[in-house]
Amino acid sequence: MPKTISICSFKGGTAKTSLCLNTATFLSYFYKKKVLIIDFDAQANLTTGLGFDPDEQDSLAAVLQEEKKIESVILKTSIKNLDLIPADTWLERIEVTKTLAADRYSHEKLKELISNLNYDYIFIDTPPSLCWLTESALIASNKVLICATPEFYSVKGLQKFAIFLKNLSKRHSLEILGIALSFWNARGKNNKEFQKIINSTFPGKLLKSKIRRDIAISEASIIGKPVFITEPTSRASEDYKSLTQELISRM
Repeated sequence: MPKTISICSFKGGTAKTSLCLNTATFLSYFYKKKVLIIDFDAQANLTTGLGFDPDEQDSLAAVLQEEKKIESVILKTSIKNLDLIPADTWLERIEVTKTLAADRYSHEKLKELISNLNYDYIFIDTPPSLCWLTESALIASNKVLICATPEFYSVKGLQKFAIFLKNLSKRHSLEILGIALSFWNARGKNNKEFQKIINSTFPGKLLKSKIRRDIAISEASIIGKPVFITEPTSRASEDYKSLTQELISRM
């Protein structure tokens, strides 16, 4: 069974999608792991970030409604060993349509669909909210990587997310892989306070590797490639490499 990792954030603007894309592609490109990325966010930023038009692809929505087989929506990317299941806007209200609306165990559906796929790792990029899609992704995963920024509302959101995970753990075993901080400024005046809150909320889970602000990340998204291909010497590429190596050591 593949290691399945949900990439989560309680709020938008934490560079969650960039973190998902770059860590997953780093594993496939440098470590030769067979990796599947699932874009489970109706905004479809991960899909476009890998160079695909979400309006021209089928997402998991059709699979969850039993209209297509999961294998038929898996796309080969330009990165060797890396596949993608894209997103579309239909995902946003999928849980209240057709067969899922009447299924009291609908949150288990994604777990069933991906359990027999032949990959070393599956990454699931979730919406920045505690919705049906996020809960389904967490139930389908055995690990969760949480994204945040060194800002008040982002860090406070982690405390709400901790309560959500505690309630979820009563019916599903889930390991917190780590807390990743994006838009890091080593000279930020409140860094110590933010890290203190994170460590009290998720003891021992704050990752040492931080992702610094870098325009190279935005430029890579426009091109539809990971940053270590578009700007291999950038500080973002260096940061994602360090973060991925730290995650591997934790797994």
